Order: sequence, then C-alpha cells, then structure tokens
Amino acid sequence: MADTPVADVVIRDGRRPVPVMEGASPSEVRDPAVRQEIKRAAVWIGMISAAALVVLLIQPLLIILAGLVFASLLDGGVRLLGRVLPIGRSWRLLIVCLLTIAFLIGTFYLTGVQVTEQVTQLRSTLETQAVRFTTWLSSQGLMPGASDINGIARQALSSVGRLTSWVGTAIGALTTLFMILVVGLFVAIEPRTYERGLQWLVPQEHREEFSLTIRRMSYTLRRLLFGRILGMVAEGVLTWVALMAGGVPMAMILGILTGLLAFIPNIGAFISGALMIAVGFSAGVDTGIWAIATYVIVQVFDGYVLLPIVAKKTVDMPPALTLGTQILASALLGILGLALADPITAMTKAALERRGERAAKDQDGDEDGRDATSESNSDR
Repeated sequence: MADTPVADVVIRDGRRPVPVMEGASPSEVRDPAVRQEIKRAAVWIGMISAAALVVLLIQPLLIILAGLVFASLLDGGVRLLGRVLPIGRSWRLLIVCLLTIAFLIGTFYLTGVQVTEQVTQLRSTLETQAVRFTTWLSSQGLMPGASDINGIARQALSSVGRLTSWVGTAIGALTTLFMILVVGLFVAIEPRTYERGLQWLVPQEHREEFSLTIRRMSYTLRRLLFGRILGMVAEGVLTWVALMAGGVPMAMILGILTGLLAFIPNIGAFISGALMIAVGFSAGVDTGIWAIATYVIVQVFDGYVLLPIVAKKTVDMPPALTLGTQILASALLGILGLALADPITAMTKAALERRGERAAKDQDGDEDGRDATSESNSDR
C-alpha cells in the first residue's frame, strides 16, 4: 500500500473514477515567451515533416488521387442516370458498373482478334519505320553509324535490365490499376461518408467554406471528365473512320489509341499523330499523306469545333496552362502525374476561384461596414 500513489483529484469517465495527480511537472514551461517560441518551432517542424512525407509518399498519394478521379467519373454517371431512373444510388452505381464492364467485354470480344493482330503489326511497323528514320539520319550525318548504333543499343538493353524487371513493372502497373479501381469504387459507393470525414478534420469555423470548396472542386472535376470522355469518343471514332476510308493499315487500333491518348491534351495528340503518320507512310506515300490530312482535320475539328462547345458546358482552361502543368507533372511525378495533371489543374482552379469569391465578398462587406459607419457619424 505504501507504493500506491495518492490521487489528489478524482474525475469520472462515465461511471469509472480516474485518479489525477496534482502539482507542477518537470517538463512544464511557465515562461510565455518560451512557450510561444516552442509553438512556432513546432509549426515549422510540422510543416517540414509534412513536406518530407509528401515527397516520400507521392506515389501512394497519386494512386489515391487517381482513385478519387475514377470515383468522380462513376459519380457523374450515377448522377446522369438519376435523371432518367428514379431509383436508389446503389442500384444506379451497379448499373453504371455493369454497363461499363459489358461495354469493355463486348468491345474486346468483337474486336479482340483484330486488335491483337493489329497491335503486333503496329509494333513491327513502328520498329521498321524507326530503323528507316535512323538510317536516313545517319546518311545525312546527323547520327552515328550503324555499328555505333548497334553498340549503343546493346549497351542500353543490357543496362535496362532483364525480363524479370519488365515482369515486375507489368505486375506493378496492374496492381496500381487494381488499387485505383478499388479506391474509386469504395468512394463512389458512399461519398458522403468520406466527405463528412474530411469535414471533421477541419476546424469548425472553417467547415462551411471547406464544404463549399470541395463541392465546387468535385463539380468541376465531373464536368471536366465528361468533356474528356466526349472528346475521346469523338477523336477515336473520327480517326478510325477516316483512316479506314483512306486505306491506312491498322485503322482500328490507331483509333483506339487516339481516343485513349485524348485524355491527355496536347501531348496525347502529338503521340497519336506520330503513330498515325508512321503507320501511314509504311504503306506508301499516298496513305502517309492521307494520315497527315486525317490528323490535321481531326485536330482542327477537335480544337475549333468540339473543344469550344464542350468547354462552354464543362471547364475552359487555357492550353498554355494545361501544357505547362503537364510538363511539370511529368517531370516531377512521372506518367501517372502526367495523366492526372489536367484534373489537378481543374480542381486547383476551382479552389482558387472560390477563394477569390470569398475575398471579394469579405471586401464588399468591409466597404459596406465602413459606409454604414461614416453615415452614422455624419448623422451625429
């Protein structure tokens, strides 16, 4: 009994008594100035630690962000379906998922053999065109000779790694895609739960503004994704039809790649155009010129007809801003950052616009208050 500490104060946690000792602590800081400096140092240390954690965990954070983008895409489909079917959200989400799976399975079932053959043919065609291009550059004295090229190629291949590293990369990509789908599906099932959790982390006096900003960002993201999907479908179908009409080989796979790459503005169009032109010239000069004309016409239609119409209904962002963000994101965050550069820019733009509206509203309120004060003083 002598070793048992004596409690000076007893508080209660429900029905259970909790003894609390009284008296000063050896770690207690009584000087207000020292306490203030310790708080400032703790804030700076916390900010530096948070920045370091973001740098270390940037890839998992990007996966979570990609999952949120996928959840926003599903949520847009659920909301759009709700205008037609007045049923529960869970049933609408199930219908959207089943329709998406049915579309993918049907597309690959109907065109799977043809697409597989065209993918193999596309690879061999691009390799042949690359050899021709490097040979022409070598003949012009712009590249090393063939023997030097072979030596550089062997050295590069030996430095890249073996088959196991490629398999590991493929498995990592599939795992990342699976995690993105799982995170997006879970968030799309109960979005309000996660929204309430985020609001709980914010101080109570800032929750209203935080909620409005989150709603603006999610609305902007849904509109952006809707516009992107329209652009992807339009570019893919137009490219496929035009290349097939001109007799360009592998028109279907080129149309699919053009549609997929349209999700990444500017850079995706350049890559799809290079593939299209390379395949076109592999079949002859006429088909190469047709491929160039198809690329120009599709991009002109997308840039001057489809994009302005979609931008009025969705999100209008300056091309230079989008391209600059893509360059920075690809350099800092890799391919996943490049794919998410456009959504990140749109959400940041929406948050800044909301902040500007709040600042303008506060400024108008201050001016009204000053006017009221001056009027009351003049009445006196």
